[in-house]
Amino acid sequence: MAEKNSDKEAARKQLVLRLSPSLWAEVTSWAEEDFRSVNGQIEYILTEAVRRRKKGER
Repeated sequence: MAEKNSDKEAARKQLVLRLSPSLWAEVTSWAEEDFRSVNGQIEYILTEAVRRRKKGER
């Protein structure tokens, strides 16, 4: 199982993301509060959104 997770990690996709300065500031502040990088915070937010969508939460 650990091999499958490492395969997934190695297959991460990169993308360019454009954010407004105000949204960047909010995400940066939130990331600092949660002791995450901005990239880690964005990944966390997206992961939670997908999880909630799968559960049918809105």
